Amino acid sequence: MPGLQPHRIDAPMSGPTSPPSHLPVMPREVIEFLAPAGGQVIVDATVGAGGHARLIAERLAPGGRLIGIDRDPAMIELSRRGLEGLPVTLVHRNFDELPLVLEELQIDAVDGILADLGVSSAQLDQAERGFSFQQEGPLDMRLDRTIEEPAVDLVRRLSEHDLAEIFFRYGEERFSRRIARRIVATRQNEPLETTRQLADLVRRCVPRSRVHAIDPATRVFQALRIAVNDELGSLERFLAHLPGCLKPGGRAVVISFHSLEDRLVKHTFRNKDLFETLTRKPARAGDLEVRSNPRARSAKLRAAVFHGRGQEESQ
Repeated sequence: MPGLQPHRIDAPMSGPTSPPSHLPVMPREVIEFLAPAGGQVIVDATVGAGGHARLIAERLAPGGRLIGIDRDPAMIELSRRGLEGLPVTLVHRNFDELPLVLEELQIDAVDGILADLGVSSAQLDQAERGFSFQQEGPLDMRLDRTIEEPAVDLVRRLSEHDLAEIFFRYGEERFSRRIARRIVATRQNEPLETTRQLADLVRRCVPRSRVHAIDPATRVFQALRIAVNDELGSLERFLAHLPGCLKPGGRAVVISFHSLEDRLVKHTFRNKDLFETLTRKPARAGDLEVRSNPRARSAKLRAAVFHGRGQEESQ
């Protein structure tokens, strides 16, 4: 299957190096709900810069193992440098391919799975990736630049109706039609190819709120990124795979940053035939963490234990 071969990197067992300068979101809560222990096999399905992975892997000795997955090759390389000396295997794949990853590693099921959704600060800080409207860069937004269609292609080819649908559905943008209309009119005379061009266009369409300090371009950029990477589709497939990848008693922890993502996670964990919910309401970062890590402000963490009853009854 072309393009889907895993990029495995077994972290060497030399002395550990300093972790990357990245603050993982709600680290205390992740460890509390995932409860990693010696001898377990745990998956970090969105390993990113490796902050959560390191905290988990340090608790898996003796005999345990962490499988770190990410669809962004750059994040695989970044996390590898901070996970040296720990029992970690890194795999370049989308997290919705979790069953394939475990099959290739000859693992039947695991003790725990973590997914920290969204884009990391390490990705946002790279202007050439095109995720941030605060820096000039190409309209790319691909998490894996080897397979997806970049945002500039969507802006160039989609109809006014389809663009408006993306902005409204994934960004909950009230001025979605106005923005889409302006994009279509503008691209007839000049190409929209950079983050600054798109952000300035959106700002001309959306009035500044006197109540909220959010930049008017925020929702459009979020919506385009979700569409480019099929983030909600990937999440739906990943959540559907959890029962087949967890051992009975295994734990799943998901951190989301968007109401649509949180809704999917909430719905999955409410299936009482499969899961026992550990978080009646989503856990949120405290004020102290938000001050030191603003990304944590919109994070919602949900956790559940897979008890396997529904799966066993269906066999």
